[in-house]
Amino acid sequence: MRSDPERLEFEIEKRDAAARTGRLRTSHGVIETPAFIPLATRGAVRTLGMDDVAGLGFELILANTFHLYLSPGAERIAELGGLHRFIGWEGALITDSGGFQVFSLAHGNVSDEIKGRRGGSGSGGGVLEISERGVAFRSYIDGRERFMGPEESMAVQAALGSDIALAFDECTPYHAARDYTARSTERTHRWLGRCLDWHAERGPAGQAVFGIVQGGVHEDLRRDSAAFVSATGVDGLAIGGTLGRDKDEMHRVLEMTAPMLPASAPKHLLGIGEPDDLLAGIERGIDLFDCAVPTRLARHGTALAPLPEKRFRFDVARSASATDAGALVEGCPCPTCARHSRAYLHYLARAEELTAGRLLTVHNLTFLERLVAGARSAIRAQGFARYRAEILAGETPWGAEQRATSTEQPA
Repeated sequence: MRSDPERLEFEIEKRDAAARTGRLRTSHGVIETPAFIPLATRGAVRTLGMDDVAGLGFELILANTFHLYLSPGAERIAELGGLHRFIGWEGALITDSGGFQVFSLAHGNVSDEIKGRRGGSGSGGGVLEISERGVAFRSYIDGRERFMGPEESMAVQAALGSDIALAFDECTPYHAARDYTARSTERTHRWLGRCLDWHAERGPAGQAVFGIVQGGVHEDLRRDSAAFVSATGVDGLAIGGTLGRDKDEMHRVLEMTAPMLPASAPKHLLGIGEPDDLLAGIERGIDLFDCAVPTRLARHGTALAPLPEKRFRFDVARSASATDAGALVEGCPCPTCARHSRAYLHYLARAEELTAGRLLTVHNLTFLERLVAGARSAIRAQGFARYRAEILAGETPWGAEQRATSTEQPA
């Protein structure tokens, strides 16, 4: 691990068992942790403007190196002043390495795993060769052969000008054989060295680099990867790779991996962000989370709600909402819940109006922002265990936060 205040500073503020609050200082501002990071995959948080995202309280967003590399291209974005200026975002920005998307073409994405599919997604792209040098693949946009390796990934992220760049890695699925996972993890470690060498010579002075801990569901591989990545010159650590076939296995992998990481390092759990998973990660000392769930659900007419028995999901398109004049989630501070009824949102969703996706995105992102903000307050008050228990019992984040930070003892 390295510590350079010109790139990144991380300060742990309060602890409540393994859970902690902190401040992550970047070239574009300070992020209060733990924090949820909205995805700006192609340079936009779906259906929202950047002023909307900042207005909801977010200080950090994540953009997708792979998609921006293919279109409009890193060179064009650099010529137009870098990604911050190009998309109109004044806060901090993290870019992934592109590794997850490249290898999803070969192994299948998360949805493919859940549905039992193997291989590419059928989008017109596909991996041609995985070698020590990197990955040759066909673009899903035009079918042209393209290439990405450690140096190419870092060059794209440097051109984008993100505050935090992720090292290039292979994201192996849970169904990969142990021997393949071991070889892949070792190659990811070699690629990390090449990423850091390239960045040391050519990277932007203010850009931090996070290394990614791999190893699949295997404790010995995770331990070796955690030790290797922690010993290099990275500024922070990310837990990557598919963490298991279901939530129980994911939580077990997280339970064993998180304590392997240096306590002082900022820790990012990649691609995880459902309410119960956020709480499980925060409980184990994770600081940053990113996930497509809130925006994806919104586009399909689903709201996040205090319904743990239904995976925290509320389908606004169901017929019971057609005449419901109540708020989407009672007491929610978001503009959607303050101004619109379930009946109106039901109508918009059934009519497939674009406004439905926008209003539900505002609500879903607010729900997760309030969830992590409540967790920060509860940790500071030494009440995180109570806060987590109440959320998992169906309480709203704002209601659970109030009780967890109260000086009164529970009955």
